[in-house]
Formats: sequence, structure tokens, C-alpha cells
Amino acid sequence: MTSLLNSQLEFDRDHIWHPYTSATEPLPTQLVTRAEGVCLTLDNNKTLIDGMASWWCAIHGYNHPTLNSAAESQIRDMSHVMFGGLTHTPAIELCKKLISITPNNLQHVFLADSGSISVEVAMKMAIQYWQASNASSKTKMLSLRGGYHGDTFAAMSVCDPETGMHHLFNNSVNKQVFTERPKARFDSKFDPSSLTKLEASFDENHKTLAAIILEPIVQGAGGMWFYHPEYLKRVRELCDHYNVLLIADEIATGFGRTGKMFACEWAEIEPDILCLGKALTGGYLSLAATLTTPKIAHGISQNGGVFMHGPTFMGNPLACAIADASVELLLSSPWETKLLHLEQKMTRLLRPAKDISSVVDVRVLGGIGVIEMSELISVPQAQAFFVEKGVWIRPFGKLIYIMPPYIINDQELSVLCSAMCEYAELIDARKSV
Repeated sequence: MTSLLNSQLEFDRDHIWHPYTSATEPLPTQLVTRAEGVCLTLDNNKTLIDGMASWWCAIHGYNHPTLNSAAESQIRDMSHVMFGGLTHTPAIELCKKLISITPNNLQHVFLADSGSISVEVAMKMAIQYWQASNASSKTKMLSLRGGYHGDTFAAMSVCDPETGMHHLFNNSVNKQVFTERPKARFDSKFDPSSLTKLEASFDENHKTLAAIILEPIVQGAGGMWFYHPEYLKRVRELCDHYNVLLIADEIATGFGRTGKMFACEWAEIEPDILCLGKALTGGYLSLAATLTTPKIAHGISQNGGVFMHGPTFMGNPLACAIADASVELLLSSPWETKLLHLEQKMTRLLRPAKDISSVVDVRVLGGIGVIEMSELISVPQAQAFFVEKGVWIRPFGKLIYIMPPYIINDQELSVLCSAMCEYAELIDARKSV
């Protein structure tokens, strides 16, 4: 068995290209044989408490009986049928549920394959709406520095072009309009002067802007930055004033992660287009959704117009059935109480990191805990350290962070946070040598 596992890892290293890594000098990988609850079991039977919820999607943990049952029941009927000209109950029930829990103005749902594709769909919706409205000059997107919206080409064009992951493609993607990252912290008094450059961007570019796209309240992969709800509220007002659509990318923040069902609720605003993904299926299958208003949907559809997008696996019945069960599982749980408890617990457990000289900031919101260091973190070294400590935490840039499954208990959370603080201390000790 050991030789077989070693052979599998060798093949993986030599032939399988993992995300954000080199083909010739790849990051080390761990061979997972089982996932249960909040734990990953490795080939050597070592268990790791997962602080990442598999890139933030496994909110109910792994191998959940309710989601397993939904998958097993649906697969006996059909795993997939095309969505062109056909429909099915799993998609209908899921879309009913999404319309019922999202802002009231969003009444039309377009089901997509993944988060990046939902962003592509949102951008196409915005542009096609203005074309149908005889405003064909409105083709550009306004985006925030520090933002991240996915790895496909249109999505890359609205990610931060300098500090983001996609600067290599700057000459290949459409040029968009960028404004500074929101300066106003979530947990500080709002400073109106932080709106100056945002307002100037709207004033200067509104005639060519189809939409502004942003991650409400939490900028995720662009830096785990939490900004003030008043900023988001002002964005909504500027969109209304300048006739620009608002796209809210809630792929990472949706379904309770920030302590609200959707992060837009912190500012009590309604976007024109909403992107959902990640936690939608509880981490079981890839599925995303783009919701929009009757104004946009009917505007695109006037005079026989059709929306020009149709993924092969759009509305996949198996994914929809699991997603419907996952959303219902969340709604039927005391998720608000749980997220508040997670926030309070992480705030207390990560507080000691504030006294470490190499730590720039410690911030917590809902089910997100972040330690920001003063220098870049070595991912191979960090992964090896965390695996040794019995946790799975994958830092990026200068950030050590966790976004664990909501079902995590206090003892498991304490182990995660202790490991984060300990690694921050280790970095500090190495720096001082």
C-alpha cells in the first residue's frame, strides 16, 4: 500500500498541474483519503483540522448525511440533462429558494458552472443591457484595487492589475477602470474623505461605465480586507445618480460567511446583479448563480433579444439538488448565532498575535480570521508547519487566515487559531535572527 501511495504522489508531482504552482517545481501536496466533519485524513492516517473549508465552500463540513442523501436520491433519477429547452425540479426549487433569500429586487436567476463564470455572466448581462437600451458606449467596468473576481479572462480584467494574481495578462485582457481600495475599515469610524477618488471615478467615467463590480464588505483573495458598510451604501447611491449598474460579487461572502446571509445586508442595499458560488452546494459540486432584476432581464429580452450565454452543464440537476439541500440546511440551522460565536471566539483566540512585532494587523469578521504579517509568507514552509501541527491552513501573500466550516467546535477552532499565532511567532523569530 505504501509503495502504491508513493507511486501516486510521484505521478501527481510529475504530471498533474495544481493551482497557482509550477509544473517543474510544484508545491508539495498531501494525499487525502477521506474527509469527515471538519477533518481531512491523509494517506498516513494523520488527520488535519481544515481551516479553509476547501477554499471556503464546505460550510457544513464534509460527508454530511443530508447532502449525501440529496446526492444519492437525485443520481438515481438523473445526473444531468441539457438546460436548453428542458428544465427539472431541482433547478426550479433551487431558484425559488435563491429568489426568496436574496434582495427583493432580484427576480431572475441564471445558473452557471463556477464562480468565475458567474462573474463573466454578470459582466455580459450589464453590457448587453446597455446595448439593448441604446447606450452602446457603456462597455467598461469600474473595479476596486485589491479586488479579486476569478481566473477567466473577463473576470481577470476586473481583478487588481498590479497587486493581483493576473498582472501577467495585463496586455491581453480588456482595459477596465480602477479606483483605490476602500480605506475605511469595517471596525472604525467612517471617514467621508475615503469616497473622494471613488466619486471622481464615477464623475469622470460614467458615460462609458456599464457597471461597477465589487466584493461587498470583504475583499477576499485580494487581501482579506474588511471595509465599512457606509462605503458600500455610497456606491449604491453613486450608481443610481450616474446610471451605472452595481454588480455584487458574493461568491466568497454569500451564505453567512460575514455574519449576514449576504454581505450586502451590512449596508442594507440591493445590487442590480448578484454573483453566487462556492458555498452554494456546500462544497459538493461546482455550481454558481447570477441573479438580476426584471429591469435588466426584460431590457435584454426586449424586441426578441436573448442573453448570449449557455454552459453545457448549466442547471446540472445533481448540483442543483445538493445546492437546494445545502441552502435549506443552512436556513434551518442557528447559523447567525453560530457565526457570531465563531467571530467572538476567533477575536479572543487571535488577540495574542497583535503583540507580535512582525504582525501588521489582526482582523475578524463572521467566519473569517486573519493575521497579516509584514512580509511575504513561504507557502511550502507554512504548509509543512501546519500539517505537523495537525491543521490545514494555506496562507497567501502576507496573510495567515482561516475560513473554517461553520460546524467547527470550540476545541477545533482553538487548535487552528493557536497554530496561526504560533506560526506568526515563528516568522517573527526568524526575522529577528
